[in-house]
Amino acid sequence: MTRATARVAAAVTSRTSVRSGPRAVPSRSTPPRGTTRPELRLVTGGAAGRARRRTPRALRHPRAPFVLLVVALLVGTTLALLVLNTAIAVDSLKATQLRAENAERAQEVQRLQQQVVAGGTPAEIARAAVAAGLVPAGPAAYLVIDPDGGSVLRGTPEPAVVPGTPEDGD
Repeated sequence: MTRATARVAAAVTSRTSVRSGPRAVPSRSTPPRGTTRPELRLVTGGAAGRARRRTPRALRHPRAPFVLLVVALLVGTTLALLVLNTAIAVDSLKATQLRAENAERAQEVQRLQQQVVAGGTPAEIARAAVAAGLVPAGPAAYLVIDPDGGSVLRGTPEPAVVPGTPEDGD
């Protein structure tokens, strides 16, 4: 409420309180007798004109920061999903390679186990020993230790005969 309207309201209430008759409402088109209207004038150019031009431009796009925030969030989310999908794809490829290497190693272990089983027969062991240049041993002798600390030789040890050489005793 401005001063002018406050004066008008005070004048109207003071007039109506004095009268006891019907209420008289002053018309709004004519100002009351004791009040003066403020003088209005046009302000041109200057800082006030520029500030007034900036205000509507700023009010014209109040949603721009919100829209930019939403777009930035969408772009950030898309990039994060791209990085996450790439990491998952790399891990998937690595897991596939590791499974393939595991299968190869399992086949190699199975092959080695079969070689051990096949090489464990007495005939195979004798053939491998001959191939390595080993000769079969002759009769063995045993050294038996008595409880009092003495030792007794049982049997007669003989050196192994190299195949292909004639024996001296025959």
